[in-house]
Amino acid sequence: MGRQGVQKIRLGYIGSGFMAQRVHIPNFLSLPDCELVALAELRPELGRRVQSRFGIPKLYADHQQLLADPDVEAVATSAAFQLQGDLAREALEAGKDVFVEKPMAVSLAQADKLLDAACRSGKRLMVGYMKRYDAGNDLVKSSIDGFKASGELGEITFARNHGFGGDWLGGLDAPFDTTDEPMPPAPTVRPEWLPEEFVRPYVGYLQQFTHNVNLLRYFLGAGDDVRLRAVDLDDDGYTGVVVFDMAGTRAVLETGSVSHYRWDEHTQVYFRDGWVKTWAPPLLLRQVPAEVEVYRAGGDQTICRPVPQPAWTWSYKREAEHFVHCLQTGEPFRSSGEDTRTDVRLFEEIYRAHLTQRGVL
Repeated sequence: MGRQGVQKIRLGYIGSGFMAQRVHIPNFLSLPDCELVALAELRPELGRRVQSRFGIPKLYADHQQLLADPDVEAVATSAAFQLQGDLAREALEAGKDVFVEKPMAVSLAQADKLLDAACRSGKRLMVGYMKRYDAGNDLVKSSIDGFKASGELGEITFARNHGFGGDWLGGLDAPFDTTDEPMPPAPTVRPEWLPEEFVRPYVGYLQQFTHNVNLLRYFLGAGDDVRLRAVDLDDDGYTGVVVFDMAGTRAVLETGSVSHYRWDEHTQVYFRDGWVKTWAPPLLLRQVPAEVEVYRAGGDQTICRPVPQPAWTWSYKREAEHFVHCLQTGEPFRSSGEDTRTDVRLFEEIYRAHLTQRGVL
């Protein structure tokens, strides 16, 4: 159900770290339909500095105090990867709609508790998969869907995502307050089968490449129709290749790292008679969407590089706009918690297979 009339969403933000200060808080503040009314931060001095710089009316010493505020109707949070899922669950239980940075959970058990809280409260959860809101990826998705419907390029034969990273900041120079206050402790949350010594590499692999798996599923319209076919990771648990069956299409994930001055990530969906390809910009490079290439094989052999529209947009701001818009209208989230459960499931399966191959499990 949508809201009666156009009313601003009264948002509370939990956390004031790097992503909060440099990405999410400025983006939510820039939206005319959003009012950032409260901030929660465990580090008192940092909280005061961030509150003052952004002009946030209320500052709370912890997230429980913020969640008890009846003036806060929705919550956004970015925190330690293993903590985010619990913060989001508590916000849902408190009757707030929630935006949470990826990964929404580091275990399937944690994810299911989140979804159960959403179901019981009647509130909704959106996960910050900003790649789904990139204008270039919008163009790729509509192109793939159009070619599937028309049959112009034949059937889809293969898909791949290559993600080796590089400089993800893209020269971002937005202000960032720091203090000498210690980071708040985060709980050790892990799948029950995962030995403690592998928690750090598992979470590192999950948080980096959950974007990539999610984007492949999105482009192929696979939903939860995904199974693991093969896993070949190095001993670092990070570098290698994973093969999926995504709704009947073989999809390959190539992971690693490279000291690149830009961002080495591209996704390609092959048809029998052509392909659609996208290159990702550095993640925090503002106002630059992904580049797109459409190749038509066969007769005329054409390659075109259509310009995404709008031509100059930032995926992080578009995801904030989407969250607010959907809360106002009741429309479904493009990156819902229910959909995200599939990514959590797949990463548990990948790492379980990886450790089984190495005789750990």
